[in-house]
Amino acid sequence: MESKTAEEKLNIMGLALPPAPDPVGVYKPYLIEGNYLYLSGHGPVLPDRSLITGRIGQELDIEQGKLAARQVGLTMLSTIVRHLGSLDRIRRVIKVLGMVNCTPDFERHPYVINGCSELFAEIWGKDSGVGVRSAVGFGSLPGNIPVEIEAMFLLHD
Repeated sequence: MESKTAEEKLNIMGLALPPAPDPVGVYKPYLIEGNYLYLSGHGPVLPDRSLITGRIGQELDIEQGKLAARQVGLTMLSTIVRHLGSLDRIRRVIKVLGMVNCTPDFERHPYVINGCSELFAEIWGKDSGVGVRSAVGFGSLPGNIPVEIEAMFLLHD
């Protein structure tokens, strides 16, 4: 049986990508160096370009946080498609850094970031879609977004 490409999987899953965000500061949304793609921190952009907002443990619960992290993953996919033309340019996920805007007593940061990691595993498969990862808590994030994620990918030659 022939395996499906990342683009085919995205279409089969029926997922709509939000618009790729434009930089709101002095940085590049992506950078290619050699065979590596680096994505700057992304937030949870919705189809109307608005952002999911709220602190986990306060305005949002853990499941809403996980869904926000999945939305960040979709936003990152949109940036890849916008700037590289196709998700099929990605060979594997190398590293994900997930930052969670949460109350001081919140301890389940990895569970929240699973929203993004599970999406990447669905798109690129469990071997290529799962890399090394950190999930950490923050007292605040820009615009009061619940999750910000940055990542590094290996590109096909």
